[in-house]
Amino acid sequence: MASRNESVIRIRYCPRCNWLPRATWVAQELLQTFADDVGAVSLEPGEAGEFRILIGDDVVWDRRTEGPVPEIQALKRSVRDRICPERELGHVDRAH
Repeated sequence: MASRNESVIRIRYCPRCNWLPRATWVAQELLQTFADDVGAVSLEPGEAGEFRILIGDDVVWDRRTEGPVPEIQALKRSVRDRICPERELGHVDRAH
């Protein structure tokens, strides 16, 4: 088993925009893929219109600057490239 990384993935979402279901789904997908590679995945109610994914303070994706939430495969590749770039993601990498 790989050693657990101290990286924390933070998902900040706007509760008024009803993005909690999407935030929990993204968290579940990231935890399922990176369970041995991250210290935690947190859900954080944010500002109006906000939906951002961060690793520490490093922005992985921000709806305000990058548009709609990307496909989960693209998001997983972005997270992987930051926390464990040597790791292969199986079918996620093959489809890319």
